[in-house]
Amino acid sequence: MSILDDDVVVRLDEVFVQDPHSLYRELREAAPVRRVVLPGGLRGWLVTRYADVRAALADPTLSKDFAGVGELVERHAEEGAANAFAAELAAHMLNTDPPDHTRLRKLVNRAFTVRGVEGLRPRVLEITTELLDAMESGPDEVDLLSAFAFPLPMTVICEVLGVPDDDRDDFRRWSSVLLSAAGPEEMGAAAQAMLQYLLNLIATKRANPGEDLLTALCHATEDNDRLSEPELVSMAFLLLVAGHETTVNLIGNGTLGLLRHPSELAALQADPTLLPGAIEEFLRYDGPVNIATLRYTTTPLTLDEVTIPEGEFVFLSLSAANRDPARFPDAETLSVRRAPSAHLAFGHGIHYCVGAPLARMEGEVALGELLRRFPNLTLAADPADLRYRTSPILRGLEELPVRLR
Repeated sequence: MSILDDDVVVRLDEVFVQDPHSLYRELREAAPVRRVVLPGGLRGWLVTRYADVRAALADPTLSKDFAGVGELVERHAEEGAANAFAAELAAHMLNTDPPDHTRLRKLVNRAFTVRGVEGLRPRVLEITTELLDAMESGPDEVDLLSAFAFPLPMTVICEVLGVPDDDRDDFRRWSSVLLSAAGPEEMGAAAQAMLQYLLNLIATKRANPGEDLLTALCHATEDNDRLSEPELVSMAFLLLVAGHETTVNLIGNGTLGLLRHPSELAALQADPTLLPGAIEEFLRYDGPVNIATLRYTTTPLTLDEVTIPEGEFVFLSLSAANRDPARFPDAETLSVRRAPSAHLAFGHGIHYCVGAPLARMEGEVALGELLRRFPNLTLAADPADLRYRTSPILRGLEELPVRLR
């Protein structure tokens, strides 16, 4: 039996979650467009070559309109995998096509320009220093995700949006469930809790406006247009989730990459000017998003001589594309000196991640300061024992035990 056989169900199971690149190497070579079943039970077509993924990310015939997803999920989901996600959380710009996407993106673009993000750098450095101070005064071994990689971007995005610090642990729990392959009951409960929280938060912002992005979004206008209530709730959800999850995984995966490649760690410590390029390499080599968010065909689509029918889900693997040897020399090698590359970690086309400048800046500050403060940082676990979160979208560790001294 081979993955080339149409009657073989290629299931992206727990083995795949822990090591997707083994399958990706085989698929890129033998079946770059292949029917698969995602963790959680959704059937669709997985695309793994760089050229195909990049083209598909910008293809207007692939829709992201959430309004068309429900019927397709019913048709393509295995039993027990019904969509339990709250529709009220899904009306954001990532789940829309033009012209709605264009309108929604205009309302938030200005908050995430490179210039605007650079204004946050002093505060990001301050939060980073506080977290590293706490680590320095604590035990020699810590889980870097809980101690550093999670609280840094979560604190930043909560401050940007005006979310109280006391609520972030609840938010982390709901977010983790919604981005996992959890069952319908657990996912539905998390979605409803998140929805109610955001409704209450928006009501608070309207009653007591602050100097934050969420307050601004409540009153934002562009060409005499403003966000509807469902759009506002779902936009807050998107910015909160995307505003921390990407950076958590960038810091975690990047640190692990360095600790598993001592020569690259030494090179970066010897020459900190390599850091901006190293961030791009961490994004390419083991980026925070494995498979891009849902798209579906609105007309038959041909990729690599395979025609995907209308009304099918298409899963674009950013991780597979970013290790395609046809695009990246020595693609399986981590190199902090790699020349600038057009990796796809933040997507491509009109849905390119609006928060990319923030994630890059946070990653640069976080990893630069971490390595400066703890130059003898080492793994405190066997790499084979590290586990990745079971998610159809994210590529992130559950824990990253490190020895600081």
